[in-house]
Amino acid sequence: MLDWFIDNSVWILVIAAVLMLVGLIFNERFRKMIARLEPDKWHQKAVVGITSVFWIIEGIIILVVVLAFVAMFLESEGATPAISQQELKDWFTDHGLNILIIIVVGIVLWLIVKQALPRLVRRAMARPKKGESQMGMRKRSETLERVFMGVARVIIILLVIFMILAELNVEIGPILAGSAIIGVALGFGAQWLIKDLIAGVFVLMENQYRVGDVVKIADVTGLVEDITMRKTVLRDLDGIVHHVPNGEIRVASNYARHFARVNLDISVAYDTDLNHAIEVINRVCKELTEDKEWKDRFKSVPQVLRVNNLGDSGIDIKIVGDVVPLEQWNIMGQLRLRIKRAFDDEGIEIPWPHTKVYFGNKPGD
Repeated sequence: MLDWFIDNSVWILVIAAVLMLVGLIFNERFRKMIARLEPDKWHQKAVVGITSVFWIIEGIIILVVVLAFVAMFLESEGATPAISQQELKDWFTDHGLNILIIIVVGIVLWLIVKQALPRLVRRAMARPKKGESQMGMRKRSETLERVFMGVARVIIILLVIFMILAELNVEIGPILAGSAIIGVALGFGAQWLIKDLIAGVFVLMENQYRVGDVVKIADVTGLVEDITMRKTVLRDLDGIVHHVPNGEIRVASNYARHFARVNLDISVAYDTDLNHAIEVINRVCKELTEDKEWKDRFKSVPQVLRVNNLGDSGIDIKIVGDVVPLEQWNIMGQLRLRIKRAFDDEGIEIPWPHTKVYFGNKPGD
């Protein structure tokens, strides 16, 4: 078998390269075809399955390519196989089959964890805690799923590696002892990493924020796209992605916890009848909460709280009201639009900076 592989290494390399090229070209086309044929509810699972199959096939092809290069080198050097077919057969009987079983068990264990762990987390988060909405619990469960799945993947990979090493009669004890010594040595230079990991544990335990929340951490404001034990990934309004180490977080401000609040100042001119302006503002707020497109986004009707400030050019009127998390900016934008239209209809002036100039006469002369 080895002799045949060495003799035909060039053709094996060509065929493997062609197969890899075909796989790279038709992978995306095959996914699109599945997307057209499969119902939406099965589409995601089909794509995941196809991706896994292509990864396995491409991994095998890459291995064949590497072996073909080695075989070509051996052929050019006039080398002969150092291992006989009987030795390979004996090794496979003694160790290869066990290693294959370990790998299969690891894959099966990962598939079980991948199916069972998200369900366990969702079941644990099924009942909202006091003051927590269903959406908030769903966000937290998704965040915990990501973190637990990442930890489980690392644990399974390490278990498989150590079991394979044990099957190959490699002493694991010295490796673990060496890893511990290296870990202690690196620990002195990796204090920031340890700090990040500890901070990440508290972020998750205390449920400070979750994937999908809008937060301000380390002077960065954005949507939380991912949370790991080491860092938090934010995307700001400009689309810039920020990677914030958890150890850098001193204060975490969550804009999407339980509820949000409209906090808006509207300015009117000094000669405006304030009672009339307040009446118009409250009417606009009530109309917006009764609009079928917007009513589900409110927890209370926004209304005028007070005359907030006597400014240089106008009088500021403050509007407040509780709304669904992350909807406060959309609602404030809609309120500004409707209040401006209502003020135009009622003849209420929204002031702008201006200065009065007197040429030698006192005001009132």
